[in-house]
Amino acid sequence: MAVAAKPKLKPFTLDHFRAWALQHELDNDEPWVLEEFEERFAEDVFAQIPICWLVVPEGQGKTTFVAGLSLYVIEFMPSAYIPVAASARDQAEWIYRQAEGFVFRTGRTSEFKCLEGYRRIRFDEQGSRIQVFAADDRSGDGIIPGGICVLDELHRHRDLALYETWKGKLRKRNAQLIVISTAGEVAGEFEQERERLRQGATEIERDGCFVRALTSHEGNPLSVLHEYALPEGANIDDLELVKQANPASYVTLESLREKRAMVKNDQHWSRFTCNLASRAVNVAITEKEWHDARSDIEIPVGAEVWVGLDLGWKIDTTAAVPLWTDGPDFRLLGPTEILIPPRNGSSMDPRLVEEALWRIHDRNPIIRLVMDMTDGEQLASWIETELGCEVVDRNQYIPMQVLDYKRFTEALREGWLHHSGDSGLTRHVLNATSRVLQSGDIVFARPSESRRSTRQAVQESRVIDGLVAAAMVHSTWASGVESDEPAMLVSWG
Repeated sequence: MAVAAKPKLKPFTLDHFRAWALQHELDNDEPWVLEEFEERFAEDVFAQIPICWLVVPEGQGKTTFVAGLSLYVIEFMPSAYIPVAASARDQAEWIYRQAEGFVFRTGRTSEFKCLEGYRRIRFDEQGSRIQVFAADDRSGDGIIPGGICVLDELHRHRDLALYETWKGKLRKRNAQLIVISTAGEVAGEFEQERERLRQGATEIERDGCFVRALTSHEGNPLSVLHEYALPEGANIDDLELVKQANPASYVTLESLREKRAMVKNDQHWSRFTCNLASRAVNVAITEKEWHDARSDIEIPVGAEVWVGLDLGWKIDTTAAVPLWTDGPDFRLLGPTEILIPPRNGSSMDPRLVEEALWRIHDRNPIIRLVMDMTDGEQLASWIETELGCEVVDRNQYIPMQVLDYKRFTEALREGWLHHSGDSGLTRHVLNATSRVLQSGDIVFARPSESRRSTRQAVQESRVIDGLVAAAMVHSTWASGVESDEPAMLVSWG
């Protein structure tokens, strides 16, 4: 009886990549068995998501994975040009050596041509090649990637200039940008971009210490972040939890215990083993707190709402946040309107604010709007006349900020306050830090970067206006059921 032939596996599928990897030897002379976290990431790469980030602690075999994935692509993709940029010359040498080692150990030198002096590997049958170079050589600006381009240890790059340059070139040949890294320095450009990918995600999957954050537009995936890190606030000496953040099978509890005995510096341990550098230690609201407050319920169409409005005409953004309540124990913040001013010295057109408020009002009639009317009296008059709602002037003196912080964070803890998952509001909430006053009271505060900076990445990392607007309207609404309201609240008109 004839034996049916096994079906041929299709390139750029996980099964095919897994089988291909097994044919290649690691430097311990064992076959390359893909780790589960590598397979999980490879599936998104093969799904053709344009930008794919993998952020894991040190010691997970990132360099080996980058080298093997690059070899795989040039073997099966015609005319592929795979630039791989390391942070510096020594790291570039390691990446090349790992790829070359796969070729030599597996006996494939007749197929892959390794050119050590150029840190280049060719696969002539497909007319494809890998070029490994150091980002500090400044030699990658002129490349046009074909297939994938890889930035290794992006957290060690001097800046994100090469990342931004390659992002802009992906469409020329339908290429993908792969970022493999460990946590960077708090408030650095790398961490700002990492947080932007997380906060702006339209779909988030969480499993213990793993987060997959997918961003799509009109159903088309744009980027995905795979991140393995301890949850904020977790005990960095809970080694069982730390193991979850270190997904490689060869990183064991025993090896972590030995490493912790040698690494006495908590900051180093937190960053490189727990992957915890993404946010400052004084964040006001943790990602877990905000994630747990997410509701699948939407504000019903036609339901009356209150709106918090925080104005920013030249530098800060303007944010309008609707609040709908269904009794004292269910308070829902809806989709937020966020307007970015020109930031070129001129003021934002007030008509843009009016149009944003109309968009909210058309869906959900605004019955009360809460704002600090400093620099906004004319707009307040328009709101009252055109929208027919009451305008409440809530100034931002310190006693009011203290009360806003207290009520907002208490409502989150008690499970009363929820949100619809709006990405703009999420970004503003997670940007905020806590500032402790001399009195011991606490208020929401912006990160410490310069307010006058014109760099977009810095500005995006410091805006909290959506949170300010949400806290104002929530606190004003809550004053109807609480008795600690300072005598500083007046109605306009």
